[in-house]
Amino acid sequence: MTRLSPRWRYGIAAVLLFVLSLAAAWPGVAMYDTVAQYRQVLSSRYDDWHPPVMARLWAMFAPIGPGAAPMLVVQLATYWAGLGLIAAALGEVRARRRAIALLCIGALPPFLGWQIVVLKDAQLVGAVLAATGLVAWWRLRDRRIPPVAIAAIVLLLGYALLVRANAVFLVVPLAVMMIAVRPVMRVAIGLVAVLAVLVVSPLINHRMLGAAPSGVERTQALYDLAGIAARVPDRAHIGLTAAEARAVIARHCATPFFWDPLGDDAHCGAVMARLRAEPVGRLYAMLADAVLHHPIAYARQRLAHWNSTERWLVPVHWPNAAPPAEPEPNTLALGRVGAAVRGWQAMAGMVVETPLGWPIAWLVVAATALAVAARRVRAPSRDLATALLVSGIALEASFAVLSIASDLRYHLWPMVATAVAVTLLADGQAWPRGIVRAGVVTLVVVLGGGLAARLTLPLPPATYQGMLG
Repeated sequence: MTRLSPRWRYGIAAVLLFVLSLAAAWPGVAMYDTVAQYRQVLSSRYDDWHPPVMARLWAMFAPIGPGAAPMLVVQLATYWAGLGLIAAALGEVRARRRAIALLCIGALPPFLGWQIVVLKDAQLVGAVLAATGLVAWWRLRDRRIPPVAIAAIVLLLGYALLVRANAVFLVVPLAVMMIAVRPVMRVAIGLVAVLAVLVVSPLINHRMLGAAPSGVERTQALYDLAGIAARVPDRAHIGLTAAEARAVIARHCATPFFWDPLGDDAHCGAVMARLRAEPVGRLYAMLADAVLHHPIAYARQRLAHWNSTERWLVPVHWPNAAPPAEPEPNTLALGRVGAAVRGWQAMAGMVVETPLGWPIAWLVVAATALAVAARRVRAPSRDLATALLVSGIALEASFAVLSIASDLRYHLWPMVATAVAVTLLADGQAWPRGIVRAGVVTLVVVLGGGLAARLTLPLPPATYQGMLG
């Protein structure tokens, strides 16, 4: 009997994992964002608070079946296709253990647990993984990527760019690092590409995809202005009046965890009503003025949020880490899932309480692995690992300036990219002891600080309303 070649062996394994995941998760878990977006699909009225490209794609697939199921198929298919292609390529070059490890990475409870939740973050991870898998299939076997595959890669990365507002900070670095040019040229191309995407994306969303403006672009400025005002309420150049600043403090509007109290009328919406009415350009000019005059207050605001979203010095059970096991209550036929999903998500909920659910720990591993890759000679696996690591680190770095919420799902790509990259670099070559030692020491310090915080800080509120204050 003829034995299957590695490409078929790992390809079939990925297909089986896809089918098993799809069957167990059917019809997909719906969060609040899922319900809001599906309402747009049913009404054919779109806005840019949620990615209109995802809603339009969902509307195209709606005749296939109701509810979230069509999008569950999309994000699981791209997820397992990407991992399967990388695993198959590794199998072809006799890296079988790493191929198996990659498929195991895909089945990690937090990763797969979030991938069965139908939302833009899972769509992003799936699209970028599929594009990476196509690159890996040819590059790891030292083959030239054919034009049809290049077109598919461009389409997948283009979708990823539009499906999350901050995807530019991961997609552009990933794409640029795969171009065979000098580092200086990569930086120049990357900067130009980021600016181009930031300019073009709103035009695509509003003019091509027909999305109405929702005011989402104001949230970052409102969040940081409130954070600065909470730290220097009696100073000029903070964007808020003295009365507004006092109200921000009294009502606990500025929280490191998320911006939500500022948009909730029952909490702080009225306090920020005047600023929400300002033109976007003027709002960010006010923020720039506040940062210029109060750089320490701004730094404290951003560091407090960065610590929260990186889940470092925070209490145990810091919210919005575990993937949901039950759908958001709704009347749109976004139905319940089975016992298998509830059990899987419960396991994922336990795992995310460990350092595997701390983005800061993954960031340390990514930086260490990148330093290792930089010491190696160019090779297909090394180059692909470097691109993945730069992509993940770039997105994590962007959170220091552009981030308004601490959900773990925003960090899924850096975590997955780091796991895949480390697997690619585990090729039997020795990792430099000095780099490994520095990485281990840093990781021990980070983990020690995180553990101490979780043992000593009071528990956070257990509900969303409690977190709102």
